[in-house]
Amino acid sequence: MTTEPFRTPILILFWRRSTAVARLIERLRPLAPTRLFLACDGPRSNNSREAEQVEQTRKLIEEAIDWPCTVEKRYSNINQGCKHGPGNGINWFFSRVEEGIILEDDCLPELSFFSYCQSLLDRYRHDTRVWQISGNNFVEQFTTGPESYAFSGYTTTWGWATWRRCWNAYDIDMKAWPNVKESGLLRHAFEGEDELNYWTRIWDRLYTDHYPVAWDYQWNFLCFTNGGLSAIPKHNLVSNIGFGEGATHCLDTEDPRAELESSELTDLIHPEFVLRNWQLDRAIYESIYQDAAKRPAGPLRRMALEAFFTAKGIAHKLGS
Repeated sequence: MTTEPFRTPILILFWRRSTAVARLIERLRPLAPTRLFLACDGPRSNNSREAEQVEQTRKLIEEAIDWPCTVEKRYSNINQGCKHGPGNGINWFFSRVEEGIILEDDCLPELSFFSYCQSLLDRYRHDTRVWQISGNNFVEQFTTGPESYAFSGYTTTWGWATWRRCWNAYDIDMKAWPNVKESGLLRHAFEGEDELNYWTRIWDRLYTDHYPVAWDYQWNFLCFTNGGLSAIPKHNLVSNIGFGEGATHCLDTEDPRAELESSELTDLIHPEFVLRNWQLDRAIYESIYQDAAKRPAGPLRRMALEAFFTAKGIAHKLGS
């Protein structure tokens, strides 16, 4: 239990999943943060059930925040989607604060995640080499030294923090991509040719086809092109509890990152040098992105999962 109110601003991005939001607020309660920003997307048109879910979730989160706290809200009347909804929410957040923590409704952090973010936001506030503080570690075996975190080129965003100085450069449309690609300079940003080719395909598709509908690949692109480093904690500090039914992207409950175990960070030991850990980055690529490419084709698996959850919902309604 903390004794002092937590003063670093926190943004919560949420939509219609009241159960996940309730768990997140309960995790925040002993922290008693003094500034909360709530950004909620609107329901899709002609979907009365979804409108009810969104309204219920908004009401739940407001009623659950029962400690002394300044709450600012950005509630959309229309559905902006998984690209512009979070992107606009984070833009709004950093129009009001210089630095802060961002949590989506399905991200359940350990309490030490907050003090870790607060400490690193202060320590690297003016260090232009560092662009993000991440709460995720998907390859813990590569952060085994005494230091509490290592520096990566990858930006994992299931619980993270950054500064306005970095987010101000964010461009959701990636207008710089053609020139960056043509320059050939990105070959220095990756350990292997396969890694470069993978991200070139991702960013080509984002720029040309606007797919996948997401905001975070653009943030990853921005950090890679600017050499911005992300602090990766020694232990995973945030578990994503949103895989499966009700999810938009994280449908696959067999994903090794689904509800990945998290643990507290007991002592905070800072690295002596701010240097990118290339071995860690290669491990991140091989365990997440390279492995994902080996799993069944994304659209087909997505269709199967969506069909499963649709059938499950119909069966539930028939049985009720």
